[in-house]
Amino acid sequence: MTLDQIGGYQIVKPLGSGGMGDVYFAVSPTADRVALKVIKRHLVEADSIRKRFAAEVESLKLVYGSRVARFEDADIYADPAWLAVEYVPGATLRQYVDARGALPLALVAMAGAMLADGLAKVHQAGLLHRDLKPQNIILGPDGPKVIDFGLAVLLDRRQYLTEPGALVGTPAYMSPEQVKGERVLTPAVDVYGLAATLVFALAGHSLYTSSNPWNLLLRISEPSDLPDLSGVPVELAPLIGAMLAFDPTARPGLDAVQSRLLAVAVSVSGASAADLRRQVIESTYASDNELLVPPDLADPQQDPEGGASGYPEDPPIPEPTTTPTGPAPMAKPGADVTWLVNKVRRQYARRSKL
Repeated sequence: MTLDQIGGYQIVKPLGSGGMGDVYFAVSPTADRVALKVIKRHLVEADSIRKRFAAEVESLKLVYGSRVARFEDADIYADPAWLAVEYVPGATLRQYVDARGALPLALVAMAGAMLADGLAKVHQAGLLHRDLKPQNIILGPDGPKVIDFGLAVLLDRRQYLTEPGALVGTPAYMSPEQVKGERVLTPAVDVYGLAATLVFALAGHSLYTSSNPWNLLLRISEPSDLPDLSGVPVELAPLIGAMLAFDPTARPGLDAVQSRLLAVAVSVSGASAADLRRQVIESTYASDNELLVPPDLADPQQDPEGGASGYPEDPPIPEPTTTPTGPAPMAKPGADVTWLVNKVRRQYARRSKL
């Protein structure tokens, strides 16, 4: 059933591929499920790029929160380089909308607020996503999660045009400053990507349509060529329009975005944030395609010279013996610690109540 092993993880089956590498469903020696990305060799051939990616991976270790896929492990200097993150079951936002159509306004606004929270935590770790799109949103059992944050550092505009298959849904979600090749990016780039992703969730289409990749990039880089917001409800059109401002300094911050999305979600639904969160999960998560650990990998791997822990097994603890007749022997008296108990009680009594 298994295909290979990388970095101590047993590869079970491929999950997909993209401009940065191939992704596999893999299992650790202790049966933890991960998504393992094997980076394409040409992306890290240059030592400077490999060092840059290594710095990004160090930052990934600082990312936290329920809206991002947890970092597990990586080896940037291996051949091939690889990175493992938490496996999140569920469909991507792209897969969901392609199969079932656009989502209701309240659910999109709530999901967007949750994603804004995840992106804010990515930014707090000193990272930018740079490649936010419906394919990088997993609709999991705890709501939407962001994947592949920090990995777009390996790609530049040339690879979007030359990598086979890399054009699928990617340039259409790039901000104007990315298209223009600006190297110094700000968190506003992810605000733009989130807005483009919300448009797809609400209306089922991207901001610009073109069968020619060069024409698409030219359209995004032209200030007078405005994004297509048809199908976006009036309740969110002003916010999304601001998030898509051509000038990155004119876009709102993620705190303001999250606050407005929550307000819209609650006002149009009449439900609480907790109820909306539950509705998002119930409406978008499908467990049918969840990958489970194969039976032959379900137990921790055994050390050939010891137990599952890798240490020699301890001898079994003998059953206690009983005396056939007579009372059980008295336990030896221990030290008198009454004074210590009383002292601790007095100390707690003097503390002010919270």
